[in-house]
Amino acid sequence: MIEGLIKLLAFQLVGEAVVHALAIPMPGAVVGMALLFFYLVVRKGDPGLAPFTAAFLRHLSLLFIPAAVGIVAHLDRIAEEWLSITVALLASTVVAILTTAVTLKLLQR
Repeated sequence: MIEGLIKLLAFQLVGEAVVHALAIPMPGAVVGMALLFFYLVVRKGDPGLAPFTAAFLRHLSLLFIPAAVGIVAHLDRIAEEWLSITVALLASTVVAILTTAVTLKLLQR
């Protein structure tokens, strides 16, 4: 289980190092996740990650607590800007659905 945690943290560290070294305007965690993806594709999976990821996924819902606290802490601002927030959420949802549909159609060809 520790092996899986070390591998995930190593990929995040490498991603942070790449972003810092190349001055890429992107979060290091995203670069690390892309590197992990390519690693898993090339190796066709990694059974060493399975125990940690299974345990981690069981507790994934805990990561929603900070977001909920942030919403409660800023309820007054949300009440003031509810219309723009709603429009942004609806527009981004429609764009995401349309983009997914177009991508799926292109990949089915």
